[in-house]
Amino acid sequence: LGGRGGSLPELRTIRDSSEIFSLHPQKDAEVMSLIDRVGKEGDTLGGVVEVRVDGLPIGLGTHAQWDRKLDGRLAQAVMAVQAIKGVEIGMGFEAARRRGSEVHDPIHFDPAQRDGTQLGFTRPTNNAGGLEAGMTNGQPLVVRAAMKPISTLRKPLESVNLRTKQPEEAAYERSDVCAVSAASVIVENVVAFEVAAALVDKFGADSVEEMRGRWALYHDMARDR
Repeated sequence: LGGRGGSLPELRTIRDSSEIFSLHPQKDAEVMSLIDRVGKEGDTLGGVVEVRVDGLPIGLGTHAQWDRKLDGRLAQAVMAVQAIKGVEIGMGFEAARRRGSEVHDPIHFDPAQRDGTQLGFTRPTNNAGGLEAGMTNGQPLVVRAAMKPISTLRKPLESVNLRTKQPEEAAYERSDVCAVSAASVIVENVVAFEVAAALVDKFGADSVEEMRGRWALYHDMARDR
């Protein structure tokens, strides 16, 4: 239920109007009906969470040090969230199924956008998801996380008793049917924390006001080079 454009304030308003944090609230009833049906069948559902960050400067992260690359830091942090089994940035796994000419973002220069986050270097697409060579490129940062279905099923799977080594059905304690909406809140905050850490690494400072000043100075220096 993704694939919807718009500004972040607009998207947040739409998301918050949805009972399941979807960008298509008109589909809420259909999705909740599916969740109810799967729950009655004793099963569970997973899903994909997308987080977008706008307005970042060029150059957060590094291309030189493997453990400080921002894409690596984001992937590690998001994968550490419980039940997340996959992370992609931008086009992600789809890039493996396409040719290079369909994946890489063309670069243009528009003097009228010199004061923007991309310093005038524009791209008609954002398949890279705002990150190239471990650093932000001024485009929106797009991170997706794949959450597996909850493992405690009312319809137990086959398992083994560790004491007797005999076949035994897995125990059922309790289970939601789908926790993707809750996971989206966690993933959003995990991404925000890593981006904030990258901003501190880049600009330092003892206050938000001081950081803003250093950010503005960096932007002006990069623009005028």
